[in-house]
Amino acid sequence: MSRKATRAAAVLLALGALAYTAWVLEVVVQTGLDPVRTYVSELAAADQPLGGLFRATDLTAGLLVLAGALTGLAATGWHGRAGGAGTSWARREPGPRRPWLLAGWLALALFGAATAVDSRLPLSCTPTADPECAARETAGLVPATHTAHAVSSSLAMAGALTAMVALTVAARRYGLWRPLARTGPALVALELAATAWTLAAVAAFEAGQGMWSLGAGQRLQVLLVAVWLAVLAGSVWRERGRA
Repeated sequence: MSRKATRAAAVLLALGALAYTAWVLEVVVQTGLDPVRTYVSELAAADQPLGGLFRATDLTAGLLVLAGALTGLAATGWHGRAGGAGTSWARREPGPRRPWLLAGWLALALFGAATAVDSRLPLSCTPTADPECAARETAGLVPATHTAHAVSSSLAMAGALTAMVALTVAARRYGLWRPLARTGPALVALELAATAWTLAAVAAFEAGQGMWSLGAGQRLQVLLVAVWLAVLAGSVWRERGRA
């Protein structure tokens, strides 16, 4: 595949990573939500004054990552290439399959698609900040989008985790993307720790056992995904003529 396609994948992924960190605007704008306690997705809730902005950035991030993942799959393929360095790309024969690449790109596409869908299924209110909203949610008196949002968010994070593991393994096993091969394992380990923190905090909140800094854990979780995406984008750009 041409260098243009690989370059396009890198740019799309970098822009997706940038859009996925739009929630950091809460540092400079007044949202009324405590970042240490509240879900990131509550910034985009239907009753929030800046909800439309954050829903738009989530949609943009999801579509960019989806496009970047599909372009990356087309650009790098999931086969090795037989033929010497002097053999033209078009004349090289497919080599051994590289299933970690296929799994990783598809999981990243799932993450992008689920994130885009997630933006279209906003919470109606903020359960971690509004006791009345939490009571309605517990009683099942909130719109069905709350349940659908939970499903799409879970799919997005499952896709992100799978992609981080699979593409990091691919980078190390197939000799691709040196920056990702070096830093990927540490980012994956941190992401797994942040995910465990977030899941434990969610369980504690739903059981009425406190917040456990739920918002901080989830913000670390999504920030690490964005950092990993940026490293992947930089790695693909750097080796755009070799992958």
